[in-house]
Amino acid sequence: QVQLVESGGGLVQTGGSLILSCTASGRTLKTYGVGWFRQVPGREREFVGSISRSGFSVDIADSVKGRFAISRDNVANTVYLQMSSLRPEDTAVYYCAAGRSVAPAPSGYDYWGQGTQVTVSS
Repeated sequence: QVQLVESGGGLVQTGGSLILSCTASGRTLKTYGVGWFRQVPGREREFVGSISRSGFSVDIADSVKGRFAISRDNVANTVYLQMSSLRPEDTAVYYCAAGRSVAPAPSGYDYWGQGTQVTVSS
């Protein structure tokens, strides 16, 4: 198994930037593809983006394309979600997830972090 911990969330003004980190323990994160999701109370968990085990294949959801990016640092055993030009509608709890392969649906992942809150003020 792999344990995932997200960090880097917080309060930011509209137009600001944040970088979220997903750090693994137990097993190397390099073994897995990683997806990022976000969820607002009362809504379904939404796919944000994913990165393959190799790091060569990155998929970004249309809703955040051009503003968000995903990268991974194998030495640090960490996957990053870089967010810029943030909007109030980006406010959510952000989760990272690990799976044998990447997919745009939560069911495609086996391990999940506890989430980190991102709040964008107007």
